[in-house]
Formats: sequence, C-alpha cells, structure tokens
Amino acid sequence: MGVGTLLRQWRERRRVSQLELALRADSSARHISFVETGRATPSRAMVLRLAEHLDVPVRDRNALLIAAGYAPAYPETPLHDPAMATVRAGLEQLLAAYEPNPALVLDGHYDVALTNRAVLVLLTGVPADLLRPPLNAMRLTLHPRGLAPRIVNLAEWRAHLLERMQRTMILRGSPMLRALYDEVAAYPVPDRPAGDNPGADTGLGSANAPPADGEPPALALPMRIVVEGHLLTLISTLTTFNTPMDVTVSELAVETFLPADPETAKVLAALGERR
Repeated sequence: MGVGTLLRQWRERRRVSQLELALRADSSARHISFVETGRATPSRAMVLRLAEHLDVPVRDRNALLIAAGYAPAYPETPLHDPAMATVRAGLEQLLAAYEPNPALVLDGHYDVALTNRAVLVLLTGVPADLLRPPLNAMRLTLHPRGLAPRIVNLAEWRAHLLERMQRTMILRGSPMLRALYDEVAAYPVPDRPAGDNPGADTGLGSANAPPADGEPPALALPMRIVVEGHLLTLISTLTTFNTPMDVTVSELAVETFLPADPETAKVLAALGERR
C-alpha cells in the first residue's frame, strides 16, 4: 500500500480534512491531495511532519516512511536489551515504590512486561495455565477462569476495558489488537462463584461495604474484586512516556491499582506483609 493511501487512512481516522491538515503542516490542500493520490511524492521530512500532526503512533510512522521509500526513523529495542537497562531499572524502581499497591507494565498489545510483587495478590487462585507467558492483561482479566469471576462489578469493568481497547485500536489501527479484542469480547461472562464471601474472617479485617445511599458518587470507575474473602475497591491509573523515540518505549504503559478507600489500603498492606 502506498504512502498516500496510508496517509489518507490516518487523516480520515482522525477526522481531519485535507485543508485542516495542510494548515497544520504548513502546506496546501492541493499538495496534500496530490500526495494522497500518488501524484506527488512527499519528502522524508514531510512524511514525518504529516504523521506528527495526525498523531500517528511511532510504529506506524516507520511504516509510512517505508511505504514512501525511506528508512525507518525509530528503532525498536526489546525491553530486555542491554540498551534498555536504564529504562527497565527505572520502571522496576517505580513499580516497587507502588507496593503494597499492585502495579504492572504493559506493552502495546496489553502483554505484561513487568510487575511488582503486589500483583500476586490479585492473581490469587488463578489457574496456572492462564499464567503462562506471554501473560496478557486483557485475557487474564476477562477470561471466565481468570479474574472475571471475582470482579463484583464485572459488567461495568468489562465495558470499560472493551471501550479502552476500542480507543487504542482507533489510535493505532493494529490488526493484532483487533484480533485480541474479538477474542476477549467473545468470552462468556461468568457468574460469581457461590463460595465468594467478601468479609470472611481471614484475620485481615472486614471487607468494604457497598456505598450507602446518599454518599457522593465515585470520582472514577473502580474495579471491585474479591481477594481471599475481602472486597478490594481499586482505581486504575495509566502512565506513559513523554515524546518517546523508540517503538518499544512508545507503547509501554504503567498501570497502577490504587486503593479507593482506607479499608482496601489496610487489606493490601496486610496481604503484602503476609506474602
């Protein structure tokens, strides 16, 4: 597929007109039209400028350059490569600092690249075959034998995760993400196991009670998950790198699960000490 066709697809995906893109890139609508139809060959600098103004992901900027006949501009360095030692060490330090709260590093396809020890709390009871690498966070969460049966507000959390994947697919246009989405969206929604009893006496304190009538609404959608008889209420946050210059780095995200109330913080601390 030619670079013009690819650029047109990205422009249409971003819902930007040729004129608007031309104004952003200090060009003309006529030139943009010629590039998209193949009547003009964009320079390397123009390809990168258009990609920047269309917010094209770093991986796909390389694809645009290759389609235009140029060499890729961004390397793709595996996280375990010695050249990534500083990045990896920084991420590991960040994850450790979040303990006893669970935190993990995800790649561009939601595969788990790194975790802290507190993530083991959430994985309690998950069958070993689902924990074999490569471990995918979406599969693990939504699989009927994974975390899904223990997520009390599964309908809401599942809808949130699927919407998040849809937004990522719009931004990146990845066939692999589309395949993953189709797979996890087709998982049957399990019923909660009858044995789950939030608040059971395990020596770690009482579970969180549901919000009482009249309480203010939550400021962010929490994941409410049962762990060892306790109902944990966790708020998820995502952190990414600013202005990445490597494909791998551009797709990494640190996801943290922070306690939404004092009871959850207390239970996480106690479970962390026990482990």
